[in-house]
Amino acid sequence: MKNVMSFIVVAVIVVALLLISGAVYTVDETRQVVITQFGEPIGKPITDAGLHFKMPFVQQANYFEKRILEWDGNPNQVPTKDKKYIWVDTTARWKIVDSLKFLQSVGNENGAHARLDDVIDSAMRDSITSHNLVEAVRNTNRILRESEAGDKSAVADQITGKLETIEYGRDTLTREIIREAAKIVPQYGIELVDVRIKRINYVSEVQQKVFERMISERKRAAEKYRSEGQGKKAEIEGQMDKELKVIQSEAYKVAEEIKGKADATATDIYADAYNRDPQFYAFLKTIETYKHTIDEGTTLILTTDSEYLTYLKDTHAAE
Repeated sequence: MKNVMSFIVVAVIVVALLLISGAVYTVDETRQVVITQFGEPIGKPITDAGLHFKMPFVQQANYFEKRILEWDGNPNQVPTKDKKYIWVDTTARWKIVDSLKFLQSVGNENGAHARLDDVIDSAMRDSITSHNLVEAVRNTNRILRESEAGDKSAVADQITGKLETIEYGRDTLTREIIREAAKIVPQYGIELVDVRIKRINYVSEVQQKVFERMISERKRAAEKYRSEGQGKKAEIEGQMDKELKVIQSEAYKVAEEIKGKADATATDIYADAYNRDPQFYAFLKTIETYKHTIDEGTTLILTTDSEYLTYLKDTHAAE
């Protein structure tokens, strides 16, 4: 039992010495290692996880990621084919597939980022400058198809005011960038997994034109809605006036009919009353004539046989 314990203690001491001297190193599932001797890589990359051995003090283990890594480019000002200057911000995902070549070509991840800056930015510039702005902004012709049933100018290009048909689209441009960049990066031991255009923005001069165009479009849309509202208002008011005139006409017709019937009834009553005493009727009508034709400032010159003086003469005779 004492011998076993002694063996265990010795083994632990040996392992500790090996670890301290750097003869033993570990590789986990997410890493890969290239061994260098006096700065020069030797052997093949080690990708298997577990304990590994190397010569202490002479050899060094250089660790590299197996996992997918992130690259974020700086926004770049790029002219499109239709001469519109935009800021393009791209991002990419990549991984190290040949750690030995990676070490020999770029050294570390910072060096890889510098190479990717050149490669991806160059591919992005070539793709953007070869296509119109609308190809980088939109991906399909859905807006164009939807606009066929609506107001086309509402979805017009914010600078030119014209709708443009998408021939390629943003996804196609992205695939072009990946395809061109993927031809170059393998020499650095890198595989390009994906590239995306993270953000596109107009440069300040163009942006101002865009804002002005947007404001103009919104004002035009507002004026259109106001005009439609005024038209609807006029239509409603016209219908209201028409209905009002119909109602007034019907009311006037009914009122006139009632008045006519009343006048006829009154005429019948008057006629019946006057027919009973025609002389009294003649007398009343003559008195009414005097009332409406003679006042204090009226001077009449009449002959003695005038009918106008009939009742005046009779009145004088009676006196």
